[in-house]
Amino acid sequence: MDQELRTVWWEPGAVCLIDQRRLPHAQETVRCADLATVAWAIKAMVVRGAPAIGCTAAYGMALVAYHSPATSSNDLIGELETARATLDAQRPTAVNLAWATRRVLTRAQASAHEGPEAIRAAVLAEAHAILAEDLAMCHAIGDHGAPLIPPRGHVLTHCNAGGLATAGYGTALAPIRTAFAQGRSLHVFVDETRPFLQGARLTAWELQQAGIPLTLITDNMAGYMMRCGRVDCVIVGADRIVANGDTANKIGTYSLAVLARAHGLPFFVAAPSSTIDLTLNHGDQIPIEERPEAEVTHCGGQQIAPANVRAANPAFDVTPHELITAIITERGVIYPPFCDGLRRVVTERR
Repeated sequence: MDQELRTVWWEPGAVCLIDQRRLPHAQETVRCADLATVAWAIKAMVVRGAPAIGCTAAYGMALVAYHSPATSSNDLIGELETARATLDAQRPTAVNLAWATRRVLTRAQASAHEGPEAIRAAVLAEAHAILAEDLAMCHAIGDHGAPLIPPRGHVLTHCNAGGLATAGYGTALAPIRTAFAQGRSLHVFVDETRPFLQGARLTAWELQQAGIPLTLITDNMAGYMMRCGRVDCVIVGADRIVANGDTANKIGTYSLAVLARAHGLPFFVAAPSSTIDLTLNHGDQIPIEERPEAEVTHCGGQQIAPANVRAANPAFDVTPHELITAIITERGVIYPPFCDGLRRVVTERR
């Protein structure tokens, strides 16, 4: 498989997505020709992973402009503002979504004096730029993160923060990919990541396609693997990193951080600067998405729990900054205390 796995792309009049619900058994494309379909694809997890969601939302904004019959800048800006509110509401935890739609809207507003056709061209160009920048950021994360992997190279990762979750190279998987390309000896432990099985379905598939050695484990095997000395470090992605370094990521990440601390293992977070949200001071302020109970009571469409049983399904948890060894960004590695480093990275990005 090419290192540049295409997750989201633009065709005239449509946003195209690889359907991540169908992997690894089938590679299918969902073609979104209107805003409602883009919003559904984000909510239904046709596309998932914070950077990939941001890229998709940016193209969703461009799609609205492309199809809009508006003949005045004011009318078109109004449609884009409405579209932004619709897209932002689909998944509240991943900050990349609102970051991308705000960036596209700002570009549209800056072009308003040139007329609606200029706005249409500007928002599409901005969406293309967001995609290209994300891919470049992922490669830079790989460059900065690869040296942090201990010599033996036994890495545990959670959920899917690979090419499928980004513009094509990954965040948590970027240091792994880069180290492997450099000839490093690696072995990746992939936990299945209940209830949506992103690890089992997506990360295992990506690593297998790339030829990187892996072992799939259930989520509750992680502590045992650490206790047996089979894991050297943990690398995860992030959906939002707030000002003090607290990090929201897929449910189960917090548990891994606690286990890593108990076993004296480094715990790394890999994420682009677009995932940093300095408007929130600590992790308790991060909104946590609650998903349908059926994702827990069913697996692959098969009911696995008694009928009518209630289930909890928070999609994310928050790892406190004191459990994080370092945060790997495209602008370098940030070590505790994180506040100044995160602020510096965001300032440089702007």
